[in-house]
Amino acid sequence: MSSAAHHGPNDYYIPESSPWPIVAMLAVFFMLSGTALTINEVGIGAWMILAGFSLLVVMFYGWFGQVIKENLSDQYNEQVDRSFRQGMFWFIASEVFFFLSFFGSLYYIRMIALPWLSGEGYLAESQLLYNQFVADWPTAGPEELGGRFKAMGAWGIPALNTLILLLSGATVTWAHWGLKEDDQKKLVWGLAATIGLGLLFVVFQVYEYRHAYHELNLTLESGVYGSTFYMLTGFHGFHVTMGAVMLMAILVRAIKGHFSPHNHFAFEAVAWYWHFVDVVWLGLFVFVYWM
Repeated sequence: MSSAAHHGPNDYYIPESSPWPIVAMLAVFFMLSGTALTINEVGIGAWMILAGFSLLVVMFYGWFGQVIKENLSDQYNEQVDRSFRQGMFWFIASEVFFFLSFFGSLYYIRMIALPWLSGEGYLAESQLLYNQFVADWPTAGPEELGGRFKAMGAWGIPALNTLILLLSGATVTWAHWGLKEDDQKKLVWGLAATIGLGLLFVVFQVYEYRHAYHELNLTLESGVYGSTFYMLTGFHGFHVTMGAVMLMAILVRAIKGHFSPHNHFAFEAVAWYWHFVDVVWLGLFVFVYWM
């Protein structure tokens, strides 16, 4: 079935062959490999990250552009809309489990591994492990790997970033109301405000990292606390950045008048993603910064 053929409400849409999944795979491969090499101070790592990010931008532009053209030419039907919604649901579900794995690691380290290292539980009488180790959190582990450091407090930039993301959730909902009311001005300004708040969050997080590295001596080498702190907050910051990029694409489409009160799944998909990012941050704020 050709992608340009007319489809009934219950027909399955079969797209033509596409190179974009392969491009996406290469982009992720280069970024992850480059990050691993950069952490291990291999010079080519930064260039691989740049190459991977560039491929990702090309993939987003090309693939999303193709889907937008197909949507505007009425090639999709109700079945395609349902499949898009199911696909976005399972994508966000996979992201939920992605972050749950890191929260699970944090729980294991704090509630199970540390007590064992201090001799609690079935290791209490054996003293096979570090006899003088005290199970206090945050910790760099036995021998204070990476040197002494200070933990990042909750009531500075983290609290401000929490407020920023909560406000951004409100502005994207306000934009959604504007879309349903067919109010173009409310839609555009709501999206613009959400993007601005998202970028402000990232700017503050960069400042926070700079402060942590240079003033608190909190680095990736600060034992188990440093690694879990940067893994959780860093991946979340990456998701905020990608969410802001997607919102920018939606804003351009909104300005061009691509959406109507009855045809705006692309907006809804990005809004779902943004709310997911907000909820994850609340978990991070409580379990990483506050507790």
